[in-house]
Amino acid sequence: MGVLTYKGAQFLLDEEPFQILSGAIHYFRVVPEYWEDRLLKLKACGFNTVETYVPWNVHEPQPGQYRFEGMADLERFIRIAGNAGLYVIVRPSPYICAEWEFGGLPSWLLADNDIRLRCNDATFLANVDRYYDVLLPRLQPLLSTHGGPIIAMQIENEYGSFGNDASYLQYLRNGMVRRGMDVLLFTSDGPTDHMLQAGSVPGHLATVNFGSGTQGAFAKLREYQADEPLMCMEYWNGWFDHWGESHHTREASDVARVLEEMLRVGASVNFYMFHGGTNFGFYNGANCQQKDQYEPTITSYDYDSLLSESGEPTAKFHAVRNLIAWYSNRDLGELVLPDPKETIAYGRVELKQCAVLLAQVDQLSVPVQRTNLEPMEKLGQDYGFILYQTRISGPRERQELVVQEVRDRALVFVNGQFQGVLERGNTALSVSFEVPPEGADIAILVENMGRINYGPYLKDPKGITEGVRHGFQFLFDWTIHCLPMTDLSGLHFREQLAEADGEAEIKGEEPAFYRGSFQLTDVRDTFLRLDSWTKGFVYVNGFNLGRYWNKGPQKTLYVPAPLLREGENEIIVFELHQTVDQAITFVDTADLG
Repeated sequence: MGVLTYKGAQFLLDEEPFQILSGAIHYFRVVPEYWEDRLLKLKACGFNTVETYVPWNVHEPQPGQYRFEGMADLERFIRIAGNAGLYVIVRPSPYICAEWEFGGLPSWLLADNDIRLRCNDATFLANVDRYYDVLLPRLQPLLSTHGGPIIAMQIENEYGSFGNDASYLQYLRNGMVRRGMDVLLFTSDGPTDHMLQAGSVPGHLATVNFGSGTQGAFAKLREYQADEPLMCMEYWNGWFDHWGESHHTREASDVARVLEEMLRVGASVNFYMFHGGTNFGFYNGANCQQKDQYEPTITSYDYDSLLSESGEPTAKFHAVRNLIAWYSNRDLGELVLPDPKETIAYGRVELKQCAVLLAQVDQLSVPVQRTNLEPMEKLGQDYGFILYQTRISGPRERQELVVQEVRDRALVFVNGQFQGVLERGNTALSVSFEVPPEGADIAILVENMGRINYGPYLKDPKGITEGVRHGFQFLFDWTIHCLPMTDLSGLHFREQLAEADGEAEIKGEEPAFYRGSFQLTDVRDTFLRLDSWTKGFVYVNGFNLGRYWNKGPQKTLYVPAPLLREGENEIIVFELHQTVDQAITFVDTADLG
């Protein structure tokens, strides 16, 4: 593979003029069996490069414990790209944003109250160094200077929108160079004065990110970098969705128009995204630009991009391919794509077995006792749910239960009876109750709906981070169950209507797991609808597909065929509230609202 440099405003690959035409595909959002399919479609669209972030929280889920297999096999993804004839841009900075949980930072960093993120903080940088000592040697053999496909690497990501610690950026840069990262290094920021001033590293290429306004964006970059190549490192050709919003779309003609503005001036470009993929499991991030406006991202990361969430070319794919052919003076020939991943509607599956959460928490985790409430990170927990229980004496008059800082959504129970929901930033919701003479058991189940991935409130511990009061009296002496929901094997399921008198085990709103099975002979991609369900997540054959919520916009969960198998398949739905129909439906078409 070639070595990327530049001379003046021109990129050079092995000393020959080169225009980077790149598209983003995140290996951690696509099942590995489909990596080659997506990369070959990128190549068929006329692109010469693929770009990916590297999420620290995926590769070091616990301090000193590393993961580079399965969906985390970054090296394999890069090799597949190289074998497909693509160059690779890697963005391995500690922080990636990407609408990904905590912007890619590992949650265990927050166990230290004093740590300062994304700056020249000794504790933070010691953790970065340990991670880089493992990650970067894996990438070195894949650099173009060693015959591999990686032609460029990012130092930090949109740092100018967060801070201005130049010594931190220089530390990261020096650490990459010291570990042998001798390909072109760059930064990327929004096209504004304060972002370019604070986010750039002297002596290294600066790039800009935008979705429109090409002339103004490049003009601003030219004020800070007069002679170097122009590159849009993130061309936002679509957008992501938060729960409760409308699904974002953008016309293919508008995407092509802005691309043409870049190609007309000879700029290089990286499409963010070429293929969005899926926030499987609990890996979605959240936005919070103002303290009380918490906005978690949905499970789908379709992004209205050139390939759909399930990998099918969209109108944007064809419009962009035509433009690339025109401006590169290349005959791309007849469009040849890998065989399509056909979808299928398997229909209705009844989930006849159930397991009530509050009755079986001891099957899922070992309780710990604390005088005060502790957030997840203090207990070594990363994602999922956490249950806080205590007992209060009685009698007491009706008073409000005040959870001073809930992160992010809590269900409150008194003596096992559901009382209501408390949501971060939603002051319209409240719970109050009186306590009988014999006292009452209080249970608060809190869901981590995704740590903030961008903005000033990045430090986002989960669970209950401050005190709980009944009226003005703080409550102490808590039993806490960490519920990451990674191992459900301890649950005891029973038939929902197994009682002799026909009485259902689930009474009212009560968090519970529902299980069913289905037989397959023809395994293909499919989509899961949960029209009668309220809020929760879904496991298929032990794989966490992600969250659902009836507030939308997303109405289906994508189920790639490699997660299914011929013969019997298992599905488990964890429902926080209730369902009017204990069944799900597999359909052949996505519905993102």
